[in-house]
Amino acid sequence: MLRLPIAERPGWEQRAHEFGFHFHTMYGERYWDESAYYQFSLQQIERDLEAPTEEIHAMCLEVVDLVVQDERLLRRFAIPQSQWDVVRQSWLQREPSLYSRLDFAYDGQSPAKLYENNADTPTSLYETGFWQWLWLEDQADKGLISRQADQFNSLQEKLVQRFRELLANQLRQQASPILHVSCCKDSDEDRGTVQYLQDCAAEAGIETRFVFIEDVGRDANGRLTDLDDHIIEWWFKLYPWEFMVREPYAPLIAESGVRFVEPAWKSVLSNKAILPMLWQRFPGHPNLLPAYFEDQLDRVPSDMSLVKKPIYSREGANISLISGAQETEFSSGPYGEEGFVYQQAHMLPKFGSHHTLIGSWLVNDQAAGISIREDSGPITQDLSRFLPHIILG
Repeated sequence: MLRLPIAERPGWEQRAHEFGFHFHTMYGERYWDESAYYQFSLQQIERDLEAPTEEIHAMCLEVVDLVVQDERLLRRFAIPQSQWDVVRQSWLQREPSLYSRLDFAYDGQSPAKLYENNADTPTSLYETGFWQWLWLEDQADKGLISRQADQFNSLQEKLVQRFRELLANQLRQQASPILHVSCCKDSDEDRGTVQYLQDCAAEAGIETRFVFIEDVGRDANGRLTDLDDHIIEWWFKLYPWEFMVREPYAPLIAESGVRFVEPAWKSVLSNKAILPMLWQRFPGHPNLLPAYFEDQLDRVPSDMSLVKKPIYSREGANISLISGAQETEFSSGPYGEEGFVYQQAHMLPKFGSHHTLIGSWLVNDQAAGISIREDSGPITQDLSRFLPHIILG
């Protein structure tokens, strides 16, 4: 695994705008960075990332099956009691999922270590599935990268195929074939991600309608609607379930009959509480880090440093390092009200001055590619840079 410098494509910013990549720079900070790329061997990809991704994902699904059937565990996961049956039924009915992303610390030599499961609202789909592949083609055409180079990236192909399967399932169930898609206002990144998914859905033959989360309403019969009073029956939302269940219309969810993408059981899979559950069920697994609930800290070896993570958090917020009796805050934020979990400290590998995180994607339980984020600090946050990668050797 190497980090290699490379010349940027002349005029790539203009091309990005032409292709709808309007968030390549955010708040004056470079998000997409093509001044360097990461190179992997095929063995590193297949053995160290692809295979563990699918294995850990299957392990996580085992945990979901345990949690939805145990009220004590549902409380552990801070899922509101009013939503227990919604979550449970979505799992028991095997409501289909679209995607997930596992975040790993990996240095190219040691086993990849799971940091967390971004299973509900993972962003960076567009730059992973489309833009970094376009970069590879352009640089190969210019002779700056070998024609023999490949990329671990079947994300777009698998998304389109999965949308075809989801549409077939809707038609089989005689349910609405029209998919509403949503994100919050005032986020170019979220809007761009959702637009990319609309494009993938359209390629699969799905008609989509867009509505901002803030503009969702209800009709006289308590059904969820968009601004044109169309009833929402099938809904993709780039919006966390833990926020969704606090919306004014949350009580309507159970009775609305809406089929959600991602389904409500993803509120278990994307929850940081899954980390200590995984460690309890699969202790010593080479791709897991020891992890504990707050009431299990007496089990922690005295010489083990810990990273403290909120059960619910986004974009690396509210992360602290605990070493001995000292707690050092790495990042601030609005999370932590529901409690914390504690994971063995395992710092991201550094390539030069860059801390590097690998996001490993799944579509319908199959590994589908990787995204790479790097930061000058040890926590990957919203504005951490996205770099492309290749496979060679």
